Amino acid sequence: MIERQQELKRRYHRKAKMRKLKAKLVAATGADREKLLYKIKRLSPWWTEASLTQKAQTAASPSSAGKKERPATKPRSEKGDRPPAKPRAEKK
Repeated sequence: MIERQQELKRRYHRKAKMRKLKAKLVAATGADREKLLYKIKRLSPWWTEASLTQKAQTAASPSSAGKKERPATKPRSEKGDRPPAKPRAEKK
């Protein structure tokens, strides 16, 4: 189980580091941008800048557009609306 915990720790740390680097990349220009791209590529070789712009576009759109609407629920019935409960049989 220790190996699994170490693996998860590495994965969570890598994800947090990527989030920080991506946030810096959005604000960076010039040589700083190249350094950040290098660091990101070292952590995740298959990452592309297109994925960053795609996330920025989805974040700019309304958040409710991607969510499914929940079906309307029936209102709860009042106590008087229910049929009377059947009496329970007594145990012998």
